[in-house]
Amino acid sequence: MRHLTLRQLRIFEAAARQLHFGRAAREMNLTQPAVSIQLKQLEEHIGLPLFEQMGRRMHLTRAGEELLRHSRIVLQQLREAEEAINALKGAGGGELHIAVTSTAKYFAPKLLAEFRRTHPEVKVRLTVSNREAVVRQLADNTVDLVVMGRAPRGLDTVAASFAEHPLAIIAAPEHPLARRRRVALAHLAMETFLIRERGSGTRSAMERVFAAHGFHPAETIEMSSNETIKQAVMAGMGVSFLSLHTVGLELAARRLVVLRVAGTPVMREWFVIHRERKRLSAAAAAFKEFLTRRGAALVERVVGSGEGLPLD
Repeated sequence: MRHLTLRQLRIFEAAARQLHFGRAAREMNLTQPAVSIQLKQLEEHIGLPLFEQMGRRMHLTRAGEELLRHSRIVLQQLREAEEAINALKGAGGGELHIAVTSTAKYFAPKLLAEFRRTHPEVKVRLTVSNREAVVRQLADNTVDLVVMGRAPRGLDTVAASFAEHPLAIIAAPEHPLARRRRVALAHLAMETFLIRERGSGTRSAMERVFAAHGFHPAETIEMSSNETIKQAVMAGMGVSFLSLHTVGLELAARRLVVLRVAGTPVMREWFVIHRERKRLSAAAAAFKEFLTRRGAALVERVVGSGEGLPLD
């Protein structure tokens, strides 16, 4: 391991993230043969294969997964050191790596676009994953900031609320309960609920609400994305408990409706979070301040809010 280079780590991280040598080569402004040579040399240094081909898809080996985790930590620390030195020099710019949960992807690009209007020199990298993966990135210190609905347990973090986050039960417009002015949660006991996968923040919020009311739906079907769930609800497969920030366009177009279930929408909050002892770069500190100052208004402008719906 002592002979590997930072250049090899950067090439490996790009190849592991893309799982495609050609795309990694384009990202690194190299030829594909040059990437292949560097990765082969890296595997020789380590003494284990890092990638394996299964059919037409490339995968990381266990050694590759372990090296990727450590590579991201090393590269992140190197970037933080570079930004700290630049700050001492009085240089502007810098990089901002932010991870958001999949529900936040409906407004995160707009927030970043607005931020870069006044900070055009900041280079931004955005990753979108479910809550479990975002928490892992936070724990590994491979991101500057994360946006999610609740601070993770077991990690020393600093969490700042910046916007309200309403969640409710949605259905197709032709659903028998769609025109009811008030629906008890118990009336949905025989419904099929389309739910997110384990590790999703939306799934966790739903389970907490249902447990508090002693509610158990007759049937659940697990799906791995908000988009798939929305299409399935529109097709009449069932109802779902989702963030209203994911269904703004569908509600406006009357392709989905919010059932007026007593006690909903459930109001949560969006937080911007970082590790407690993390030394924020100038770019990260500026974006955090931007979110706490302007985030609420921008989120409501982009995806709307739960206003006008019944709250108990």
